[in-house]
Amino acid sequence: MPIVDKPLAELRTYKGRNPRPADFDKFWDKSIAAMKALGTDHKLVPAKFKTAAADCFDLYFTGVGGSRIHAKYLRPKNAPKKHAAVIQFHGYSGSSGEWLDKLAWTAQGYSIAALDCRGQGGASQDLGGTTGNTLRGHIIRGLDDQPENLLFRQIFLDTAQLANIVMSLPEVDAKRVGCFGGSQGGALTLACAALEPRIQRAAPVFPFLCDYQRVWEMDLSVAAYEELRTYFRMFDPRHEREQEIFTKLGYIDCQHLAPRIKAETLMVVSLMDTICPPSTQFAAYNKIKAKKKMIIYPDYGHEGLPGANDSISEFMAGL
Repeated sequence: MPIVDKPLAELRTYKGRNPRPADFDKFWDKSIAAMKALGTDHKLVPAKFKTAAADCFDLYFTGVGGSRIHAKYLRPKNAPKKHAAVIQFHGYSGSSGEWLDKLAWTAQGYSIAALDCRGQGGASQDLGGTTGNTLRGHIIRGLDDQPENLLFRQIFLDTAQLANIVMSLPEVDAKRVGCFGGSQGGALTLACAALEPRIQRAAPVFPFLCDYQRVWEMDLSVAAYEELRTYFRMFDPRHEREQEIFTKLGYIDCQHLAPRIKAETLMVVSLMDTICPPSTQFAAYNKIKAKKKMIIYPDYGHEGLPGANDSISEFMAGL
């Protein structure tokens, strides 16, 4: 079998390369407390999109730092009792997508919320407020500032805040909430489950934002990770700050959040992925202590995976 990364036997035990900051747990405990202090205030606005199958809303809330965050929210019409809900996260630079694809979930009796990541392709606001370079991507935004100003810290917290809000809705059973997504959405699935321990099921697909130093060492800081290469070339061309930079990135490395996950987890990985290398994904998976299962696609890369959505649907049926 052709490989682009470590052999599968090595992947199954790989624990990652990127440094973990010494105060990592303290940093995220403090960040979670700041997010929870905002409460679950939100606004539901009936959407222009209408369907006989579901009630559709634009959901707005104020996230950390004051940015106004948007999500699509759909609930089954005439739901007879409290029911399960799922939260969907999109890929890097994208958006929550169209209303129509979410109806597959409401047809099965779930409510669904789909986040627009701040500053990306959807309706969420990014107030910014960081110093230093912001060129080419969100991984490096805030890297020249305090770690509290890393943009992905704020986005990770948005995922947990949205989960809190969904769990507070009167029609939702807070004990039956799951989350899923691919690529950046897979990373945000891991982050959401790590930062909101009440999430019951998590289904990340080839998650992004894991083990940055491994990506660099594989010479794959291109495409989604190109901003790492650009940052070093412009701001540390001799790599004199390499350890400092990768350590700061460790605050937003999902492999380090993974041990916090309590949700049952189904991870989908493709072994020919050169966008989010398999080893970086295994680095996160191998640190999950909760009940877990992996589905592997040996011949596929960062692309549509036949049957993966069906597997996720069957997995969420356990909520």
